[in-house]
Amino acid sequence: MTETQNPKQRRYDLEERTFLFAKRVNKYVNKLPRTISNIENGKQLVRAAGSVGANYIEANEALSKKDFTMRIKICRKESKEGRYWLRLTEPLKDEQKEKDSLIQESTELMKIFGSILQKT
Repeated sequence: MTETQNPKQRRYDLEERTFLFAKRVNKYVNKLPRTISNIENGKQLVRAAGSVGANYIEANEALSKKDFTMRIKICRKESKEGRYWLRLTEPLKDEQKEKDSLIQESTELMKIFGSILQKT
């Protein structure tokens, strides 16, 4: 079945995508140099990245349209916050590509959640 034929499949794909984003962020943070700023920014980054997927799962189990909308807004907010913390991290040179890729992914997730909000 294609994505256009099965809306539930699309929801699952976004759940998986947010999960993989959080896992990638965890790996990235573990490779950061241990400076005071990276440690503190990394903690915030891990929380924000994990919150995106957790709130999306909550949105899918929402009890009302209002609850769904609120959770999606939180997903968008956490995606934006994650991008902020990513920008503040100072990776080793060989991890700069991953940082840029994660910033791109957080931007795309932000846009996806914004689009969902517009259609709700």
